[in-house]
Formats: sequence, structure tokens, C-alpha cells
Amino acid sequence: MLSSAFQCTRRITAWPSSTRPLAHFTTHMDPDAKRPVERAIRTKLTSMLKPDHVEVHNESHMHAVPPGSESHFRVLVVSSQFEGLPLIQRHRLVNEALKEELSSCVHALAIQAKTPEQWGKDPSLGKSPSCMGGSRDDHTVEEKLKAGRE
Repeated sequence: MLSSAFQCTRRITAWPSSTRPLAHFTTHMDPDAKRPVERAIRTKLTSMLKPDHVEVHNESHMHAVPPGSESHFRVLVVSSQFEGLPLIQRHRLVNEALKEELSSCVHALAIQAKTPEQWGKDPSLGKSPSCMGGSRDDHTVEEKLKAGRE
């Protein structure tokens, strides 16, 4: 079992209500108390960007981190709030929504931010590159992850 030191200490106590029908809201995995960072990411993106579609993928297992870590994520957000915005502004909106996680728990975040029209033309999620193993020989990774959560 993963030590609680590797998880964000902030717990989400309420699931935000959405004004959109649930049929248009898709999750990659059900929110789970064992994945508090993933749940916080999904909750904040849903609350702030009112997406038609959102996916949150924990890709930590693809990197040189302890098993069960929540440090590397890929998100796909489809929102009408992205209409008319360049990609950099869309990413800034996502980063702003997740600023707490990015400053503490999340080491890497890959973002796909699409409008409903773009999603309709290309409903796919990009693939992540393989980990280059930058921390493979760093035996202090566990301490670094712990320090980032305190």
C-alpha cells in the first residue's frame, strides 16, 4: 500500500453538480478515495471549465516513480469555453484550474484542450512518449516526492 506521504493531503469533500447532462460527461475512471490527486484534477476541471467531455489519465506508472504515485497526468478537456482561444490560452486555463496540484503534487501534466467542434472532428487522445528514465538512477526520488507533499 502506498504511504499517505506520496498523496496530496488535500481531500475533496464534495462532488460539484454539473448543469450539463451526464450523458455528455465521460470519465476515464470513477473517482476513488485511493486516487485523491486524480479526483481533485477531475473535480476542478469540471467545476471551472464545464466540459462536454473530460478524461484524466494517471500516467505515473510509465515513469520512474514509486508504485501507486500520482505525479504524471494526461488530461483531455473538451469545453465551449475554449472557443476562439489559441492553444496557449486554453492551456493557461487548465493550468490555472490546477495551480495547487501543479505546485505540489503533480510533476508533469500533458494537456489536450479542444472545442466541441474539434472533438467532433477528431475524438482521439494523443499518446504519451515513453519515459526516458531521467530519475531511474536517482535513489532520492522517494524523498523528493514526499517533500513535495508536505
